Amino acid sequence: MSRTLRASILLLVLASCGGGNFSAPRDLDDACSIVRQRPAYIKAMRATERKWGIPIHVQMATIHQESKFIGNARTPHRYALGVIPMGRQSSAYGYSQALDGTWDEYRDETGRRSARRDRITDATDFMGWYMHGTTERLGISKGDAQSQYLAYHEGRTGFAKQSYLGKPWLVDVAAKVGARAEMYRVQLMGCR
Repeated sequence: MSRTLRASILLLVLASCGGGNFSAPRDLDDACSIVRQRPAYIKAMRATERKWGIPIHVQMATIHQESKFIGNARTPHRYALGVIPMGRQSSAYGYSQALDGTWDEYRDETGRRSARRDRITDATDFMGWYMHGTTERLGISKGDAQSQYLAYHEGRTGFAKQSYLGKPWLVDVAAKVGARAEMYRVQLMGCR
C-alpha cells in the first residue's frame, strides 16, 4: 500500500472518531433498551431525580418529545418563498431543546457556566431545574408529565395564562408525553 493511501485511511479513521455520539438509541419505545444502550442516560437522570425530584420517566418522556434522544437536535430551518433560508425556527438546541435565553438563565442561576445542551448530564440537570421551578411557582406535581410538558413548552407564564388551550395540537402532544411517561415508568420497574 502506498504511503498516500495509508495516510488517507488513517486520516479517515481519525476523522470518524471526532465529536460526540449524538445519534438516537434504537427502539425508543423501550425504556430498558434505551438505558442498556446508553448507561450514561440513566446515570444522568438518576442524579437529576436525586437533586431536583423529577422522576426518570418524566425526564425520558420529555426528552423523547423534544429531541428523540438526539444530542445535537435543532429546530428546522425557515424559508422565505420556500427557497430562501431565513435561519432556524428558534434557538432550541440539544437533548432538552432549551432556548438560548432560558439556558443562560439556568447557567447563571446554578453557576454551571460550562454546561452544554448537547451533554446529557447538563440537559437533564437543566430539565430538573426548570421543572422544579415550575412546581415551586405553579404547583404542578413533579410526576405530572403532561402538565410539566405544557409548562416546559409554553413557558411558565404561558402555562399560567393557559395559552395551550388555543393550540389543540399541543394539548394532544402533551397527552402523548403523559402516556409515554407512564409507559416508561412501568417499563423501568421491570428493568434489571
